[in-house]
Amino acid sequence: MPRPLRQSHHRLVPATGVALLVTIGLATGVGPGGGLGGPALADAASQQKLEQLRGKIGSTKSKVETRRKRERVLTGDVQALSTKINGLQGRIDELQTRQNGVQADLDRSETVLTRTQSELREERARLVRLRARLKEARRTLSARLVELYQADKPDLVSVVVSSNGFADLIERGEFLARIGQQDQRVMKTVSAAKKDAVQTEDRLSGLERTQREAAERIQARRDEIVQVKGRLVSARSTIGDARAQRTKLLRTVRSQRQNLEESLESMEKEESKIQSQLSGIPSGGAVKQGSGQLVWPANGQFTSPFGYRWGKLHAGIDIAVPVGTPVHAADAGTVRIAGWVGGYGNYVCIDHGGGLSTCYGHNSRLGVSVGQKVSKGQVFAASGNTGHSTGPHIHFETRVGGVPRDPMGYL
Repeated sequence: MPRPLRQSHHRLVPATGVALLVTIGLATGVGPGGGLGGPALADAASQQKLEQLRGKIGSTKSKVETRRKRERVLTGDVQALSTKINGLQGRIDELQTRQNGVQADLDRSETVLTRTQSELREERARLVRLRARLKEARRTLSARLVELYQADKPDLVSVVVSSNGFADLIERGEFLARIGQQDQRVMKTVSAAKKDAVQTEDRLSGLERTQREAAERIQARRDEIVQVKGRLVSARSTIGDARAQRTKLLRTVRSQRQNLEESLESMEKEESKIQSQLSGIPSGGAVKQGSGQLVWPANGQFTSPFGYRWGKLHAGIDIAVPVGTPVHAADAGTVRIAGWVGGYGNYVCIDHGGGLSTCYGHNSRLGVSVGQKVSKGQVFAASGNTGHSTGPHIHFETRVGGVPRDPMGYL
């Protein structure tokens, strides 16, 4: 079981009494010692400084929250822009892969086209040679016809005269039958060479045309991909610039928020010190009894009432006291909760019977455990600033059947 905290029974002046003394001192100009000014004026100056400090604290908190919201927005913007950049990069990578594939197709097509053009040049050179041989064969054939004519074979002359050109002449069977074997070989060679040359030129010309058209189509595909990729790269660069600007702004806002939080922490420490001076509470003391059933858990500055604020129920009242101030049980009862509870920090709830319970939040230390009995006014914890707290204080709740009720109706 945790070590109980030391209980003290010194009687203290309530915070409201301090405020009353401050008011009387300001009105009369006489301090408690009978002289002009004195502690009353000092308390008045401290109270004025405290109010000014609280104003600054409130303003600083508002600035901190504004920058936190701005940080969240900027963080979301940076994440969204990063997602867009990643998406664009994925598309760019995909297009690059397609471009590489198309470029490979283009390279292969150009290789085939180059080979086809080389073959065409070779065939054209062969055709030149064939035409030279054809020309020589025709000259030889003409000379042979002259010899045949001079050999007095008019039937061959009549064949020549009745032919519709050289092609028709060499296709006439009777002509071929009348010439010698050597002449026939010459005629067949000439005819085959001519036919082969024409077919080869036609075939290679068609192949070259087909390959050139294929290369042009592939080139067009590649150019289109390059153009689209260029637009994506430009868009990625633009978004990257926007992300860099927002990242820079985010760093600035975060730095401002951190500086404000440091300043806020310093002001809250000063606020706690002033509150301690004003409350005049030593380490432990008797707590005041109000007109109700419960006693106050500590003598301190009442800073926040029960009720709704910022759209949310503030389920108790706040009593500002320095860290380590003894916390007293508002009434006798049994401890039902003793430990860390979310935003309450170190939290204690005491069951007083009849459905009534009291709860105490943000404590720095606890001196009781669940199931332990406590008496009215017993010290069971030390105040603090744990959990979601804006400064050292006791968050005090009264609950009936677990439902929060305004503590001021019970104190």
